[in-house]
Amino acid sequence: MRSRDIELLLPQRDPFLFVDELISAGTSEITGMMTYDEAFPYYQGHRPQQRIVPVVLLIESLVQCGGAGVNKLGITDGALWALASLENVRVFDVVVPGSTVTMVVQNDKLSSRLIKQSGESFCNGRSILKATWFCLRLNPSGR
Repeated sequence: MRSRDIELLLPQRDPFLFVDELISAGTSEITGMMTYDEAFPYYQGHRPQQRIVPVVLLIESLVQCGGAGVNKLGITDGALWALASLENVRVFDVVVPGSTVTMVVQNDKLSSRLIKQSGESFCNGRSILKATWFCLRLNPSGR
């Protein structure tokens, strides 16, 4: 599933869509990819002397990958969900221009009101990031 198809699964749009491809989506594991090419707009103001992908965007990529996967599975019923918390975030390495990151997300808990996932990102065969997060279903009526 490529970028255009990902837009059917997530509310984010360019330049805030950080998943290029959803490779697989199962009830236990989701795998996706993102390539940070030379034109990636977030290099410009972030450490101009050494261009790297900001860690917060690597985390967002991992969360979006998990969200795209559960949406593809139909678990979310098209509801709007929000990232509620991050836990156990560990960063091991940087990502530089021209790199492709593979994201592997585990579905730890899936319910109608809460999603708990954990995941790991890899670049060139190296682990670059691990995290656990919770997403909550939003009530658009405010009640």
